[in-house]
Amino acid sequence: MSVMNELQQRQLELTRDHVERLRREHPLRELFWECTLRCNMACRHCGSDCLKESAVPDMPFVDFLPVLDEVAAHCDPSQVMVDTVGGEPLVRSDLMDCGRAIRERGFMWGFVTNGMLLDRAVARELAQAGISSLALDVDGMREEHNWLRNSTKSFDAAMRAIEAVQTIPDLTWDVITCVNGRNLHRLNEVKKLLIEAGVTRWRCFTIDPMGRAANDRSLLLSDEEFRELLNFIVTTRIEGKINLSYACDGFMGAYEGLIRDHFFYCQAGLTVASVRANGDISGCLSIRSDYSQGNIYRDSFWDVWENRFEPFRNREWMRRGPCQDCEMFRYCQGDGLHLRDGSGDLMMTCHYNQLKNVRL
Repeated sequence: MSVMNELQQRQLELTRDHVERLRREHPLRELFWECTLRCNMACRHCGSDCLKESAVPDMPFVDFLPVLDEVAAHCDPSQVMVDTVGGEPLVRSDLMDCGRAIRERGFMWGFVTNGMLLDRAVARELAQAGISSLALDVDGMREEHNWLRNSTKSFDAAMRAIEAVQTIPDLTWDVITCVNGRNLHRLNEVKKLLIEAGVTRWRCFTIDPMGRAANDRSLLLSDEEFRELLNFIVTTRIEGKINLSYACDGFMGAYEGLIRDHFFYCQAGLTVASVRANGDISGCLSIRSDYSQGNIYRDSFWDVWENRFEPFRNREWMRRGPCQDCEMFRYCQGDGLHLRDGSGDLMMTCHYNQLKNVRL
């Protein structure tokens, strides 16, 4: 049985009602465009296994424009964030032009970067191109960060990027840390570093066994280490010196309401859609298995979003395996789709089962 308290149980019901409304209305709020699979780094944990060169070419921006026009014709673009993701988006020589065109059409624009190419000059270009939000990777202190990123230059570049983004007016930005066995026990040092560097928003992720990480179990946390991370997040949030949250990785049982500003639900296909580098239309780019429902080169994006996203909006098909008789399925709906393989079976750990007997 769950060890969640009465207040958490009430909030679960409210979140469930909210999710039911989103299923019916599915207002598009975030659109990921996989603008490149190239990257200027070769990180140990890369789930996309990106390299300097990619077998999949960058999608020309002119091919993505009809998607933006369709979305703008059916909803208020000012309510939609367009995330240009990779790979490393800054390796695209036309990224500023893409961002500027996105903003001219009324959308918000953002991306995640490893920071290697982000200095004050690039920050000025981003400001001129109307950047709305940005996330930077800082994966520990110097030694741990450079180890994970496979580069002796990465840590210094990331800290330089933190300085640079603070010069962009009206930018919403945060720092992402991928927590693993090497940096877990130095998170207090990382916290101090980030606060002193002017960071106010921080997200911690754990690493899933996908891409390169699939063959390196040392990148994954044990159950005990995972609980240690969540307890660190709870403590840091209570301190209030930096706004820290855990990623939208899954349903966390007794930790729900304590590690994020909201209770978990998988937003893929409810408010989030993506266009992959090859044109495939799916719910979220974190989903590595093939749940594509169409392709922009042969289908209308909006028709796919409105009429072909049933696997994302009715999750009853996920009631299988460990989810079949779980008392929490009513709320977690089978957890995040990124945890499922192409057959629909859980291919990764259910965090609720990991934490089932935790009492806070």
